[in-house]
Formats: sequence, C-alpha cells, structure tokens
Amino acid sequence: MENNLIRYRVRLADPAGHRYAIRLTIPQADSKGQTLSLPAWIPGSYLIRDFARQIETLHARDPEGAVEVRKIDSHTWQCAPCAGPLEIEYLVYAWDLSVRGAHFDESHAFFNGCSLFLAVHGQQDQPCLLELAPPTHARGWRVHTSLPPAHGHPGCARLRGFGLYRAADYDTLLDHPVEIGTPQCVSFEVHGAVHDLVFTGVAPNLDLARIVEDVRRICAAQIEFFEPLARRAPFLDSAERYVFLVMATGDGYGGLEHRASTALLTRRADLPSLGGPAAPTEGYQSFLGLVSHEYFHTWHVKRIKPAAFAPYDLSRPNHTRLLWVFEGFTSYYDDLMLLRAGVITEPDYLRLVGKTASAVRRGGGRLKQSVAESSFDAWTRYYKQDENSPNALVSYYTKGALVALGLDLEIRHQTHGARSLDDVMRLLWERYGRDFYRDRPQGLGEDALPALILEATGADTAAFIARHAEGLEDVPLAELLASHGITLRWETEHPSRPTLEARWRPAEGGLQLTTVFEGGPAHRGGLSAGDVLVALDGLRIADVAGLERLLDARRPGETVTAHVFRRDELRQYRLRLGRPPALKCVLSRKA
Repeated sequence: MENNLIRYRVRLADPAGHRYAIRLTIPQADSKGQTLSLPAWIPGSYLIRDFARQIETLHARDPEGAVEVRKIDSHTWQCAPCAGPLEIEYLVYAWDLSVRGAHFDESHAFFNGCSLFLAVHGQQDQPCLLELAPPTHARGWRVHTSLPPAHGHPGCARLRGFGLYRAADYDTLLDHPVEIGTPQCVSFEVHGAVHDLVFTGVAPNLDLARIVEDVRRICAAQIEFFEPLARRAPFLDSAERYVFLVMATGDGYGGLEHRASTALLTRRADLPSLGGPAAPTEGYQSFLGLVSHEYFHTWHVKRIKPAAFAPYDLSRPNHTRLLWVFEGFTSYYDDLMLLRAGVITEPDYLRLVGKTASAVRRGGGRLKQSVAESSFDAWTRYYKQDENSPNALVSYYTKGALVALGLDLEIRHQTHGARSLDDVMRLLWERYGRDFYRDRPQGLGEDALPALILEATGADTAAFIARHAEGLEDVPLAELLASHGITLRWETEHPSRPTLEARWRPAEGGLQLTTVFEGGPAHRGGLSAGDVLVALDGLRIADVAGLERLLDARRPGETVTAHVFRRDELRQYRLRLGRPPALKCVLSRKA
C-alpha cells in the first residue's frame, strides 16, 4: 500500500524565471477521468486568490501516452479516461514574496502547498509523499519545514535534507510550508518540543541568543496556558518540530499560521542586533507580538475552529461570523502572553493595549459595522480595502481584541475574580481542539459562545456579546479597567494644531489624500481621496512638514483655501479647519 502513494516531486527549475516544476504521480487514478484542482484560497487569509492562475503549463500521460486535460473552471482540470497510473507535469510561476504564496529566485525558495499541489479528487484523505529535489544552480541549500520525513521509504529525507517527506493526507500536505536555501537557523527546546527559528533574507549581526530566549519564553507560556498539567505542545502528535519561517525585508509585516509552523514577514530593522539597546525597541516588541500571535494560532484556529472551517472547502469562501473570536481573541492574547512570559513590562503592555484602542477609535466604520459582520464580510470587504474602508469597516482583529479584553474583565467582575477568559480558552481547547486531528473534527457553532462562557465561568455574557460584538457599541474599557486600578484617558497628538481629518502620502507636486475621514473638515469642504493637495492659502505644499507648518500657523475654526489636482484638473475648495480629536488612548496604573 505504501508503494502506491500519491507522490509530488518539486524541482527548482528556473530561479531567474521563478518557476517550480512539479510532477504528480497518481498510481490509482480514476480510470473514467481524474479530476484535479488547486485551492482557490489559503486558510488564514480570507480572500479568493486563484492560485491556479500561476500554473503556466500542464500535461498528463499514462503508460500508453499523452492524456488529454481540459480545464473546467478557474482552478479545476478534468483528465480524459486513462489506463493505469497517471502522471501530471506542470510549471508554477512563483514571484509572490508574502506569507501566503510562493517565491523563488537564486537566493532561496519558499512555498505554501496551496500554491503548488493539485488535489486528486476522490483521494484527498489518502497519505502522500513529497519529494524535494536538490537544486542544480546552487550548493549548500537546506530544507526547512515541519513536514516529517518519510521514514521507512527509500530516499527518506534526513533532517533539513532533500528527499522524501510524508503527509497523512492532502490537507496535511498543504499545511506545512517549505523554505529552501541558506538561512540563519537556530533551534531550542520547550517542554520536550523542538523549535526552529529560521531567518531568510539579509539580516546581518542578528542577536540570535536574545531572540531564542524571548521566543522560548513565549512558547513556554502558551504551552503552559493551554496544558497546565501535561505541558505538551499540540503538534507533537503529527510533527517532529515546530518551525518559525521568518523572512526579513526592508519593509514588511505579516504572518500566517500552520499546524506545526508559521510563515512570518518582518522588517529587518525590527530584529535585535548584537550590541543593540538592552530594552526591547517598539519594533522588536512588534516582532515578538507577531510570533506570539501566530504561535497562539497553533491551538486557536488550527485546532479550535469555527464549525464553518471544519473542514475547509478551499474551492469557495467559507463564511463565519466568528473571526472576531478567533483572530480577535488571538490579538488580545498575543500581547498578554508577552507580558506573562516576562518579555515586556506592564507599561509596555498598557501602551500596546492603548495603541489597539486608538486604532479602533480612529475609524468611523466601527459605528456602521459590527465585528460579527466584519467577520462574515472578510472575503469581500476586509480583505479588499480601499480609500473609504476606515469610514465603512471595523477590524475584527483590533475591535475583536477589545471585545476579548472586555469579556475577560466582565467575567472577572461577575465571578469576583474567580474565573476569567482563560477558563473559556481552556474549555474550547478541551472540547474542540485537543482531539481535532484524532477524531471527527468539530468546530464552534455560530451561536455557541455565550453558552460555553456560561459553562466555563458561570458568567452570563450574552448581553455583552450582543451589544459589543453583534452590535455597534464601543467596549466600556474605562469603566471596566478602573476596577483593576487602570486609568484610561484620551489625548490629542498635537493639541494646538488644527486638523483636516485626512491621511496622505507624498506625491509629485504635493500630498495625495489616501483617506478622507467622514465628517471631518476635508470631507465637509469637498476634498476626496486621490486628490493631490498642492497649496494652502496660496502657499505651495511640498511635503508633510510643509503642511504641518502651515497648519501650526492657524487655529481651529479658521477657513483656508485649498488647491488640489483631481486627476489632471486644478480645483479650489474652502475648508473650515477642525479641532484635533482626542484619538490617542493612554493607559496607566493608578498611583
């Protein structure tokens, strides 16, 4: 049986052209005509991405010769009836330097399975082999992935080596990204689980010892959080190690979770260097928060899931109103775990919470869209943002984190400190997560959270959820935090400087408005996103500093004349300058 496994062979064919060559061998293909497809999206990133558009050529053959293949929709192919084993060869273009796609050049190769591996319909539940062929254009390259080697098979890969790897099924194959090259790599162990930190990209003089110690403490805190008695990492049942695949660039940020690894994109300037400051910079705290966020997903999203994701249907959008629970709760705990792990101080933590609250307050979309609606509309709105999105949308990440904080404080209040959101997370793990890949997978129902919180804590939070998650009310943080000795106040960044209530970026000849906030002076005066502001009261605006100097010379309530280019048309508007709103949330412990 093991000799009849579906087999994928990946060859690093063309580094200059960024092409992978894939050979898929199906020993027992559907003789009536095998159907193949590539995922339309990747779990954790809720947008139809049409990965199939990057397949340049595709051919099939059986022992008797060529087999006709016909594409029947955007990401599905139908093979003609065949005799015996079927072999598919195809080329994939890979020039997406992100955590969700595939990238390949002379310096490294990275891919997610959703970008490369065709599903064999009718056999997705069968085990399969992945063969990674060594490159011919480079020497010394190694393989970094959490997919386990194919033990017992001839050609089994050694640690970080080329050769054969084995996946329990197609879903497993997709959930272990691969990095190939010569990155900086360091390993550490936490509660019996090996972890690899892999840094790709130009990142000289990294303080690897510091990063290892901080990440180790974060991992330990999270394992102990979900499994306080067993202290066992959840991925050890199916993987031999956990792998952080970090791509360091000049300007990038993001992460994508997998069941025993994560792909991260970070600014190299945010990583600590040898001889750097002793205290963690805000950039390094941001990197550690990203690490914490994606590692928390190992439990919460990869194993504890909404019912709509159990299982995934990768051919179409999978709608749920619960992303605020899964991404929002994770966004709450990512920074909290930094505090509990001891890698940041309480003032650092309060600053991070304040930053989240400020981001939510800035957008008027929170008054139009609930986080439950934002979750459901992620596919068509949150992941397709435009110049008006701050006025129309709310983030299920940021407001979801505030709802989680509010729920935590509300539970503590109702139970007089005896219970917290921690108890809810552990019940979610026990009921839905711990055995997700062992038994029939089950997920959290769309309306099941209030009852589960009541069961876990005895607190009735149904009304709170209805107001702040299903509804549009702001979370009453000031009131909730006050009982814990935390003061919340709202400040203005520049109290004396009048405001236009818009965002902009440098453009040729002036500043281009990227967002005009609804109800602000720019909106009321007639300006629109895309306009290039070139002058105020007859004085040229060359950059942001120039605009700020002109505004500093004015007072709120004064009227100014703005000249803008809309497309290639010069237009003039009269604007009544506004008083700067208090949008900066500052949290501090009462003396």
